[in-house]
Amino acid sequence: MVDRVCDRSNALYVKTVPGKGRGLFANINFKIGDLIERAPTWEFDDRQANVIDLTGVLQYYFVRGDKNQKIGPLARYVVFGLASLVNHSVNPNSETVWADEESGAWASLVAIRDIKADEEITQTYTNISDYPKTIKFVE
Repeated sequence: MVDRVCDRSNALYVKTVPGKGRGLFANINFKIGDLIERAPTWEFDDRQANVIDLTGVLQYYFVRGDKNQKIGPLARYVVFGLASLVNHSVNPNSETVWADEESGAWASLVAIRDIKADEEITQTYTNISDYPKTIKFVE
């Protein structure tokens, strides 16, 4: 069995992290400010979230609550790309930067500090309170 699967650019790979499940890793070095990945999204509302939260998709969607967005105070998105596999950390090395375009919202994963090859790419989840209490976040 293969222990890592790379993306098309060979810049990123996915592998299983003990206690976390799948995680996203750098296959190359990234400098602070580098774009790691840019992905399209699908936004859903509170009514849909009530159903989605009962499924495994809860662990893969993003919550967005920035004051510059054109929509309501809290929006949820499925991000179509490897960024959806980024694990939580209280000391992250990346963040999601949102862009609202005519084609919809886009999520860009950007390095907030230098990231070395083979380092796990992490970010701070903003919706931890939405997760069931049975899910324990591992650093």
